[in-house]
Amino acid sequence: MKTFMVSTRDTSQTAYSYTDVLLEGLAPDGGLYVPLTLPLFTREELNVLKGAPYPAIAYAVKKKLVAGAIPDADLKELIDAAYTADAFELEHGEVAPVSDIGGGLLLQNLSHGPTASFKDMAMQLLGREMSYELSRRGESLTILGATSGDTGSAAEAAFKGLENVRLFMLSPEQGMSDFQKAQMGVLSRGNILNISIRGRFDNCQDLVKAVKGDAEFAKLGAVNSINWGRISAQIPYYFSGYFQAVKEVGEALDVAVPSGNFGNVLSAYFAKRMGLPIRRLMVATNENNVLDKLFRTGVYENTPAQVTSSPSMDISKASNYERLVFDIFDGDAGKTARYMTAFSKEGRVALSDFSLDTDVFKARGFESGSSSHANRLATIKDVYEASRVVIDPHTADGVFVGRAHKKADAPMLCIGTALPVKFEQTVNEALGFIPERPKRFRGLEARLVTKAFTVMDVDPDALKSFIRAHREG
Repeated sequence: MKTFMVSTRDTSQTAYSYTDVLLEGLAPDGGLYVPLTLPLFTREELNVLKGAPYPAIAYAVKKKLVAGAIPDADLKELIDAAYTADAFELEHGEVAPVSDIGGGLLLQNLSHGPTASFKDMAMQLLGREMSYELSRRGESLTILGATSGDTGSAAEAAFKGLENVRLFMLSPEQGMSDFQKAQMGVLSRGNILNISIRGRFDNCQDLVKAVKGDAEFAKLGAVNSINWGRISAQIPYYFSGYFQAVKEVGEALDVAVPSGNFGNVLSAYFAKRMGLPIRRLMVATNENNVLDKLFRTGVYENTPAQVTSSPSMDISKASNYERLVFDIFDGDAGKTARYMTAFSKEGRVALSDFSLDTDVFKARGFESGSSSHANRLATIKDVYEASRVVIDPHTADGVFVGRAHKKADAPMLCIGTALPVKFEQTVNEALGFIPERPKRFRGLEARLVTKAFTVMDVDPDALKSFIRAHREG
């Protein structure tokens, strides 16, 4: 089956190929690209993949989603190059291993990549795919991205040194850990430009949309999860996690996912839609609980984000939620556009305004919960005492919510999103010690270059001027 992409706001349903949307990111009408129809896996196909190595699983999933836009042999080569022992610290040969952390919970560790974040799982492939397609077209691309912590360093590690890509990355001046800032800072220079915004992540995200809304900058690429390439590269690890968590294909699995911009848990939902027997999807938030309120009440309300000890989730507007809205409205782009416009203008929109209620979430398997700083500390301690596994505060948000929603009739797979090295202060507060850093991260802060970040106000015109002045090498 041929997979075509459409914008969530395009009532004409103009069709694009996977590689078209890979380089574009946000659609010209402000919508997000989604497959017109998701490809399906049969039970027989799933049985063949159980026990397969991660690259083989990723290839099988991506092959269906790419639908020939990248030739099969080239796609396999890109995937094999992305998930190597050099790029990932493998445990027992697994790129995304699952382990038991006690209390009937399983943990899938997605943070063995170059920057110790689950973002590496998608970025290592996304960078290769984008560079491949640009080379095939004889083109170059300027990318504008925003990060609340981990996306920045993961994207920069994936794109560093690529001759056909220039990356501008926005991050909030306050909120990220020192380790996260150092990770980005050491990658500055060359084709990587870091910009520190005097504001929150939401301001960074708004700047990206404002700049791309200008016709002059409409062709800027994207590496945030608004880029369908990111989502499509995250779907495979749910297949891998499922195969490791269940004894036989067909058994139900529940997942708990720390959620900020909604891309990770949305990837799990798309895996479910593609035929993977995921039953429930736990959307886990921190004190910035806009998503938790949404799934409980049906009201999507913009509440200013506060800084927490799980900073990568300090987000008040979840961009990827629009893709679920499109699904809830059965692919009605006009209704999706009206819903998102109402939210943009009023800062609030309710399902009841569209004659729906939270049953539409429940029917798709979504449940939610939130946690606090105290919950994170207690969860980090509980998991360590039960399994001697040290988890980071974002993973702790997911474990806390997963534990609260655990049912005896199915495994609960919690998604591990970062290594604890990225948040040593919070881990030390919970456990009274700082785990030893992996060798590649020792002395990281000392390697930070001077003037690694350009500090800027929340000013679209100033950002445009900066991009104009630095978009050429």
